[in-house]
Amino acid sequence: MARNVRIPVATGERLTTKAEFAAVLRSGAAEILQPALGRAGGIWEMKKVAALAEVFNAQLAPHLYAGPVEWAANIQLATSIPNILMAECIETPFHDALIKGSLKVEAGFITPPETPGLGITVDEALARAHPFTGSDLHLNMREAPCDYQNGNNFAGGAPPLEG
Repeated sequence: MARNVRIPVATGERLTTKAEFAAVLRSGAAEILQPALGRAGGIWEMKKVAALAEVFNAQLAPHLYAGPVEWAANIQLATSIPNILMAECIETPFHDALIKGSLKVEAGFITPPETPGLGITVDEALARAHPFTGSDLHLNMREAPCDYQNGNNFAGGAPPLEG
């Protein structure tokens, strides 16, 4: 398909290994890779994938499904590779409170933090007050499409903050 359309094709949200990303690149199936760092081995492993992608003139646009800690890791990856396209984000009041406002999008841009580690401060009391109690990930496949008007929506896996 990628060879027959003029727009760049992106894939990779569910890929987890260098070998899987390499196969996509070798086949020409995509020009944009979207690794989810929380599934695919973290920053160091995805820097290796970024190097592979660079050889194929492909870009990375890290996928974000696991909340603000993964977002912070995506930002660190984005600032350390030459072939970054964009950094996806999910901003909710809960996520902002969870990382105490450590990361911000302003006019479409994220300023990388200059503090140590991932550059965020996690509100551990808030995290403990909202433990994950489900039995699986919130990114399971659904038959019905996302529908924000009729209640079948995706809220980024974040519980609403109490008013």
